[in-house]
Amino acid sequence: MHRSNRRQPNVQHPLSQYTLMSPNDPRLVRRRIREYARVGIELLSQRMVIYTLAFVLTVAYFDFVIGAIFFSLILLCEVIDLFMFRAILRQRDWSAQGTRRAMTMIYVGTVLSAVAISLFATATALQQSAESGHFMPIFMLISAAIFAAINNQHFHTVLALRLAIYVAAIVFIPAYDILTHRAPLSSELWLNMFTVIFVLGFLIELARTHISSYTRMQQNQERLEQQHERTKAAYQAKNQFLATVSHELRTPLTSIKGALGIVNAGTFCEVPAQIKAPLDIAERNTRRLADLVDDLLTLQRAEHGHLELNLDTLDLGALIGETIDRFAPYAENAGVKVTTRLPDPAVWVDGDAKRIEQVVTNLLSNAAKFSDGAGEVQVTLERDNGMVRLSVTDQGIGIPQDAHDRIFEQFGQLDSSDTRSFQGTGLGLNISKRIVEAHGARLDFISELGVGSTFFVEFPEPQVHAIAAQ
Repeated sequence: MHRSNRRQPNVQHPLSQYTLMSPNDPRLVRRRIREYARVGIELLSQRMVIYTLAFVLTVAYFDFVIGAIFFSLILLCEVIDLFMFRAILRQRDWSAQGTRRAMTMIYVGTVLSAVAISLFATATALQQSAESGHFMPIFMLISAAIFAAINNQHFHTVLALRLAIYVAAIVFIPAYDILTHRAPLSSELWLNMFTVIFVLGFLIELARTHISSYTRMQQNQERLEQQHERTKAAYQAKNQFLATVSHELRTPLTSIKGALGIVNAGTFCEVPAQIKAPLDIAERNTRRLADLVDDLLTLQRAEHGHLELNLDTLDLGALIGETIDRFAPYAENAGVKVTTRLPDPAVWVDGDAKRIEQVVTNLLSNAAKFSDGAGEVQVTLERDNGMVRLSVTDQGIGIPQDAHDRIFEQFGQLDSSDTRSFQGTGLGLNISKRIVEAHGARLDFISELGVGSTFFVEFPEPQVHAIAAQ
């Protein structure tokens, strides 16, 4: 048995490229760097309020010179941070070298600001006696650590570096008192140290919790983005499929429909009676397929915003009358009678005649189809407060109240089973709604089960004709 040595093509599913990024993925790192910079700029005013209050308290209760020196140092660090953050947000080079440069700026800014705040608090503590407990400077450092834990979870190493500097300063203050006073274990200075250690445990747990929450949030956001990309890819694949299939079907269908029309017309010879019925069925179904292809192409253009309208001022009543005349064979075959109530004076609208005729035909075919072979379809045209209202009313099965949104969905079917009584693609009303909305008009309906439905389109009446009609 001969075995082919040809290699099979490596076919990859278009959605298989979407996987969660690793923590070190350059795109994820870049996103975190930029978010870190944005957060840093957004929190600038809050930090300045905290630093200003700390400076005021230091000047009021301790030493003006120390307060002024370290407040100026902290302000300088904030200015440096602001320039670095803006440089990061303006950065366009996100190669490995560009990313390292941005991270270096973040590390430098972290060290400078954390050291300045720690020195400020430590210098303030040295102005106090050991018996004071150094509540203010320690509280200042713990507050700075909590602020960082809540707002700087983007990079674990950056947060760990900042917290390490704060923790070193927090531990240094009570340790310095113990060493300088050679305090015994029974001293309250040791109690201060143990209290500080207890608070640090809480601080570390807080940082860990926020880091975990941030990581989960990032993962959830990434999953949402990946799902969004999958949805976009599926949407594009669907549109590409519709476009390809529609265009590939249109040419042969046009040829088949033309050939069947010529044969049925007896152009070449008289059609034998025994094959007349099959030819009629073939021609009818060919027209149905051609209409479906046209609907698919219209849907594709509408979804891409390419639904072109050749607007003109139209006599809507005359257009409806012509459409009903062309629809008469379909209505007769469906077993329904179409009646009209059109005003004698011309009713004008601005619209595309071909597209409006498509809408009217869709509404008429739906009304006839759901009349189930009996009853009357009434078409009404009237003016109402500057609007032109076209209504198509049937005496069919009606529509459930909870089905309002599904009626206008793509491929929407109230009964989607294979054994449903009323066949169709579910595209007609969706396309009609898109065409109507492109005209700045509205398509809606009212219905009662077992009584019938009324679909109506409300067009804005052209201002000149609205004034003339008054």
